Amino acid sequence: MNYAPLLEPIHQFLHCRTPQAWIDEARKPENLTLLLTDHMVCELKAAQTAVWLIRKYVADKPSGDAILAWLKPYEDFIFGEDHDSNFINAHKNLTKSIIVRNELPWADDLVEKMVLLIKEELHHFYQVWEIMQARGLPYRKITASRYAKGLLREVTTHEPDTLVDKLICGAYIEARSCERFASLAPYLDEQLEKFYISLLRSEARHYQDYLTLAAQISPKDIAPRVRAIGEAEGRLISEPDIELRFHSGVPTL
Repeated sequence: MNYAPLLEPIHQFLHCRTPQAWIDEARKPENLTLLLTDHMVCELKAAQTAVWLIRKYVADKPSGDAILAWLKPYEDFIFGEDHDSNFINAHKNLTKSIIVRNELPWADDLVEKMVLLIKEELHHFYQVWEIMQARGLPYRKITASRYAKGLLREVTTHEPDTLVDKLICGAYIEARSCERFASLAPYLDEQLEKFYISLLRSEARHYQDYLTLAAQISPKDIAPRVRAIGEAEGRLISEPDIELRFHSGVPTL
């Protein structure tokens, strides 16, 4: 299948492509466990971000508490000591209607887009874990990359600009994930290549959803903020990085 039409707007959106030096390091067999582990953690973090947006800006407290509970089995696995895979059943039961506590014109759209994103990201989490299990790859805790923190340093500290900037950051994270999946896939074994290609469509839609919400919510043109945050994202990807992670920069290992 030709994915060029899907990737073209993402390549135009991002300020740089993944450096070949990152691909060369990431494709090494000895880095597979690290890469899959970080991928799994990134899926949870994406879901956490979407839950946070719903709870902070639109949901009533009972709905917010219920949707927060979606994450608990996954968080217990990643951050706990026992790494109990209780999420195996949890990922099949993500159903809850969200009660919107306000009449903001974009509230229903935010809920709809973020609930779908949460379900997809947690399903991807489960898929990565299945691959690791099948290959006998153990899960061990790893440190977070500098990427997300670096992006969040660009976020404005007053509303509604804070929300708009966070949505733009979300768009860049999802777009970079899509671009990176496509960049790395041809260098992997057949199973992993098919898996990463299968993720492209949802990641591309997530980035578009984030951008659409940002434009809908902002009282002014978001283009300057998109450009500024994009420039910061490009620096994080193209500058030297001492750690290899799914969204890390040029390896200096």
